[in-house]
Amino acid sequence: MPALYVVATPIGNLEDITLRAIRTLKQVKLIAAEDTRETRKLLATYDIQTRVTSYHEHNKLTKLEYILNQLQSGDVALVSDAGTPGISDPGYELIVAASQRNIPVIPVPGPSVLITALVVSGLPTGSFTYLGFLPHKSSERRMFLETVCQEQRTLVFFESPHRLHNTLQDMLEIFGDRRISVCRELTKLHEEIFRGTISEAIQHFVLPRGEFTLVVAGMQPAKKENEITGEIERRLATLRQTGINAREAISRLAEETGISRRKLYQTWIKLNKE
Repeated sequence: MPALYVVATPIGNLEDITLRAIRTLKQVKLIAAEDTRETRKLLATYDIQTRVTSYHEHNKLTKLEYILNQLQSGDVALVSDAGTPGISDPGYELIVAASQRNIPVIPVPGPSVLITALVVSGLPTGSFTYLGFLPHKSSERRMFLETVCQEQRTLVFFESPHRLHNTLQDMLEIFGDRRISVCRELTKLHEEIFRGTISEAIQHFVLPRGEFTLVVAGMQPAKKENEITGEIERRLATLRQTGINAREAISRLAEETGISRRKLYQTWIKLNKE
């Protein structure tokens, strides 16, 4: 039975393509491409002669039936401009429609700018939230950032160069000066990976160019401070009675218990008064 192959292609460097992807693109009947001009550069590099049709944001609904009909008589490969199809680009509707018609949807995994940026960011990767492109309008963008301000997982966004400065300014105001990794033109000639704070990123990218992926630290949970207990008071009193000075006693207990020096000092003063 014919299948829809979801094929990941390079995000920049054309050498970042799998052998399976090349074989699949050669064997399918048709390639549905987000930008046929970009895809043809890749196909020419690997001498792939398969017929190509456009499938992009502006024709994805009108072209849907045509591609589904093509799937009745042969395999079709879905590719985007770069990376894995369906991540902030056309593909979702076709994948859903094929699944609903019981057409096999087969992934051919490979490059993804989302994962590439995340793993080189230097920020926690155990749990993250991908949020795509932020709204274009400032008011909507700020409102959206407010909704994810409390998120503790690492946040990943895509952004265009002409909106980068305003987006970073909004993040600074709403998130505070968190750690951020700004990845530009990943795997391409002018690749740049910036790591620092949001305010440092604003100063660094004065005239931004290229494609950007922003990886932002999640909100750090407030540390729960240990409380003074009766046992801690008794230990402070015992240390005081031995003649040890306040500084040494407080330093010792702060290291052992994790209680702040401020709280321990207040308790020491209270014991003196008593």
